[in-house]
Amino acid sequence: MKKLSIALVIFMMGCTGIPEDVTPVDNFKLEKYLGKWYEIARLDHSFERGLSQVTAEYGLRDDGGVSVLNRGYSAKDDSRKEAEGKAYFVTNPDQGYLKVSFFGPFYGSYIVFELDGNYQYSLVSGPDKSYLWILARGPKISKELQDILTARAAASGFDTSKLIFVDQDKSLASQPH
Repeated sequence: MKKLSIALVIFMMGCTGIPEDVTPVDNFKLEKYLGKWYEIARLDHSFERGLSQVTAEYGLRDDGGVSVLNRGYSAKDDSRKEAEGKAYFVTNPDQGYLKVSFFGPFYGSYIVFELDGNYQYSLVSGPDKSYLWILARGPKISKELQDILTARAAASGFDTSKLIFVDQDKSLASQPH
């Protein structure tokens, strides 16, 4: 867990910009976005390397921000990892542009740039094009939807050939959730 927190701190060190060709969604409804999301795919980063069964859970904080709880399973360590953070809107709450922190005053961009009307899947970017996540409300999406989302990410300039598709098979873990 300590390694995960340190890596997240390095990622978050003041990186709250928006990558070129990435536009945060408008008419964003936080109350519809809250809850559990499954990580379908991601670009590789040290703070998630080797993790499967990755989820993110978002809730409301008393201060008006968003609580963030990321979880994943490390087969190498046969253990669950988690990181708690907080997020706040950068501009206004009607835009999918937040800053997220997992340690102290260090924030990084969390940009929702694709979101279906039912809030069942989303594309999320970090401060540059080396950060990309495909998220969904369930642990799996159809191949057709996966291809559509991957193509949309590629059209925004992300190197989708390097996407890691996350194994959400819970039978791999020896520990219960």
